[in-house]
Amino acid sequence: MPAIVVVIAVMAMFALGYRYYSRYLADRVYGLDPAYVTPAHRFADGVDFVPTNRHVLFGHHFTSIAGAAPIVGPAIAVFWGWGPALAWVVLGTIFAAGVHDFGALAVSVRHRARNIGTLAADVISKRARTLFLLIIFFLLTLVNAVFAVVIGNLLVAYPGAVIPIFVEIPLAIAIGQYIYRTRSAALVPSLIGVVALYFLIWVGNLYPIEITGLADALGFERTRDLWVVILFVYAFIASRLPVWLLLQPRDYINSHQLFIAIAVIFAGVLVGMDRIVAPMFNDVPAGSPSIFPFLFITVACGAISGFHSLVASGTTSKQLDKETDARYVGYAGAIGEGSLALGSIIAVTAGVAATRAEWEGLYASYADASGGATRNFVNGIASFATNLGIEFQLATVFAAVVVISFAATTMDTGVRLQRYIVQEIAELVGWRRLSRHLTLAGLLAIAAPLTLALLPGGGDAGYTFGVLWRLFGTTNQLTAGLALAVIAVWVLRRRRNPVAVIVPLVFLLVMTTWALIVQLREFVAADEWVLAPLDAIIFVLALWLIVEAVLALRRASGQPVEPDSGPGRDSGGAGAAAAGPADESGRAVGAESAAGAGATDDRR
Repeated sequence: MPAIVVVIAVMAMFALGYRYYSRYLADRVYGLDPAYVTPAHRFADGVDFVPTNRHVLFGHHFTSIAGAAPIVGPAIAVFWGWGPALAWVVLGTIFAAGVHDFGALAVSVRHRARNIGTLAADVISKRARTLFLLIIFFLLTLVNAVFAVVIGNLLVAYPGAVIPIFVEIPLAIAIGQYIYRTRSAALVPSLIGVVALYFLIWVGNLYPIEITGLADALGFERTRDLWVVILFVYAFIASRLPVWLLLQPRDYINSHQLFIAIAVIFAGVLVGMDRIVAPMFNDVPAGSPSIFPFLFITVACGAISGFHSLVASGTTSKQLDKETDARYVGYAGAIGEGSLALGSIIAVTAGVAATRAEWEGLYASYADASGGATRNFVNGIASFATNLGIEFQLATVFAAVVVISFAATTMDTGVRLQRYIVQEIAELVGWRRLSRHLTLAGLLAIAAPLTLALLPGGGDAGYTFGVLWRLFGTTNQLTAGLALAVIAVWVLRRRRNPVAVIVPLVFLLVMTTWALIVQLREFVAADEWVLAPLDAIIFVLALWLIVEAVLALRRASGQPVEPDSGPGRDSGGAGAAAAGPADESGRAVGAESAAGAGATDDRR
């Protein structure tokens, strides 16, 4: 199968999905209002609540959700065949991820930019808020741990990426300062940043940095572990900085880099006329994980991801300039994620091997597929780059920088969101000092994932991708299902058609609970007494929340219609825009009050 045929067909389907289906969602399901006063304006504080140009915000949102997961997940999932993996990426992106990401952003904006866990209290029940916050805490713990190990492994395997990755940080800060102080557009400065980053890739390839000796001197058993510690120290500091100083400019640089990486893949495929050598349906060895349910939790962010709802409701909703921008930022962001997943599938089925026999040697078992996922992607994209005249070694550094940049951006956002969740939980149990102590909350936010990332087990790659990855994927998809439950109830209360939300909701809840049961049995049989209790706790919380969601949907179907605007509702509407920002009861509030107490409430 010529790879370029698959690329063109999938991109055409994505374009149709955005053109027609996202318009239907915007008009008939979520009812976007261009006059609605968004929380970015109502609670503007220059730190978390910052009205942002939609293209800049798209860059921040896109690179925050496009971490290593949409690369790694599909690169593993082709183990069952590229046909099933690609089908789930396409259908999941258009009919599940777009609905989920777009909906989480729209609902959060209508509720003072609260995160999706807090919204569970308003939309489902107060008990659901507590349970949802706990599940999100576990998810973020796994996200931050998995991505830290991914980055650590890549920095060890590709030392030429060290210089460009770490010099990008002060480069992004300089760009952020320039944009903020001059109030200029971000496009030109960020493009200059991309050029500088690619120069640094050339420098890094000439002067690779290895820290094995330092790790040995400090007593680390694995070099990766020292990188993990360094990464969490950095993430703790980055999570305390205003979003405009580091996150936004670096994310905008990385959004350009993402499009360049996708262009390199697709252009390399076109020039080289590479063919997919992997089988469409693979006859996997006996004892391998079943395609049902594990395909649908392995792909994770490549199709639909609960982490996206945390980003959309945790940081993106605080920066949305106009409510109608939610369609572009939310749904198109999901399309971008699907495009990256498509690129990953093409790289590991057409770029990493020249023959089917060679490919089958790389994917002989599920352990080989999971342990070699990032390496296969890096080598695949490097192979496409050589079709464009780029030297292979330099191309591998470029590809490694792409993966590390996205994973690091997700870590930054993940640790910041984890701090929010710690503060939310502290507020919920009455620990008000902790809820307002940013430093202590930040330290607690990195403690759990750092500990999990440093646990020994199965070698540098095998532990994370062979064990943690599936638990991360299950928890991630479960969170997506629960976010869809919140969205479905919200839509149903307004007597709009909830089918677009309920169908992916039911599918995900079935797949994730099924996977939790299977994994629990495997963890117990393997004496994994760290992961088995974690799986069991998440499973119990999932059952409880499913019951809460079902009850909420039944209540919503019997309640009077809840309009989008007017007294006592959450929408400001044109009247509120004229009279001043409106709170959730429809009262006008002063600018000082909105930027003060209101913003503080949403930063808990």
